[in-house]
Amino acid sequence: MAGTTVDDTLWENFHRVVNMTSRELRDWLAVEGAGEQTEALPDQAGSELGQRVVDILGKRRGDLTDDDVLVMQRVVDKVVGKRGVELDATISDDAERRRLMDIGHDALKP
Repeated sequence: MAGTTVDDTLWENFHRVVNMTSRELRDWLAVEGAGEQTEALPDQAGSELGQRVVDILGKRRGDLTDDDVLVMQRVVDKVVGKRGVELDATISDDAERRRLMDIGHDALKP
């Protein structure tokens, strides 16, 4: 059901931690998720969570579902857990940076 209320804090935090555009994330997932299984369906490449983030980025706030809100909170929790609330923790591990990029956070972007 669409029209779920998203509180201002979650909305702002999600858009703060997801610092890749939907196009950047979609392109990243297509490259990262490329393989025999995804070649036929490039729009479905990458992690399921990453695909959900792309979907959420394409929605207006009033069109979000309860499940979208849960995904948003999950993404915020993951990124803040790795980078801290101020997103100032340095990611020195390339694999960790790639995992965060899979959900729309590029640690090298300001």
